[in-house]
Amino acid sequence: MILQKEFEEYLKNQVLEGNPHRTKDAMAYSLLDGGKRVRPQLLFATLLGYGMDPKIGFPCACAIEMIHTYSLIHDDLPAMDNDDMRRGKPSNHKAFDECTAILAGDGLLTRAFEVACLTQADPSSVLSCIQQLANKAGIEGMIYGQELDILGENNPNITYQDLLDIDEYKTAKLLTLPLVIGAILAGHKEDIPALEKIGYSVGVQFQIQDDILDVTISSEQFGKSTSDQANNKSTFVSLLGLEKAKQMVKDFDCQLKEDIQTLHMNTSYLEEIFHLLLTRTH
Repeated sequence: MILQKEFEEYLKNQVLEGNPHRTKDAMAYSLLDGGKRVRPQLLFATLLGYGMDPKIGFPCACAIEMIHTYSLIHDDLPAMDNDDMRRGKPSNHKAFDECTAILAGDGLLTRAFEVACLTQADPSSVLSCIQQLANKAGIEGMIYGQELDILGENNPNITYQDLLDIDEYKTAKLLTLPLVIGAILAGHKEDIPALEKIGYSVGVQFQIQDDILDVTISSEQFGKSTSDQANNKSTFVSLLGLEKAKQMVKDFDCQLKEDIQTLHMNTSYLEEIFHLLLTRTH
């Protein structure tokens, strides 16, 4: 893991800065619970690949992780997936209460943009990064994916393309975000189209693997409630079967390896992370 201890300390400082209060405690409860930090690691690996100090990415990586965490807090609420467990412990609204969980998510979302402004780069690059944060986390990105996911519940006519759209927006957009921000901070915008393709492949592959783990291991092993079946959500496993879903993971991996060769960078850092994601068991 790249600068794991240093980044965890940075996260802690940013979420707890200022006067203590209950909402901030709830924000820290979910942000500092030892998630995989996939998105920050993708940003650091991209910067290293371009020969940059990964610490320049700390503010944006923190912002991305705050946005990701807010989405999980809200996703677990009774009005959404109604999950009682997240990462092996009670969901935010169970550890605190629904009102506090909503405020914690709101707090993380707004704090994310404040922290992103701390990025030490030229103003135009910082502005581009903030625009990417808003776009990929917003109504043209993750939030739209959440909407599609909700509409997909109890839908017997959901299609293969519908599931691809859900995974593209709900998952892939936030996995593409650190790759693109890394290219912006490194001054390699020419790689953004290829990184968008790579982020799509990583994101859809990541979600299909979640679908597979959802039906092949217990919720205790997975670290969260396996709620898709309970909520009557269609997945690639339920639509195509387990073996075809596993083949899709392999197909996206092949596409990923092809696209990564077009980048103007040392790709070994990213390839290591992609391999870890491909072989993960939780």
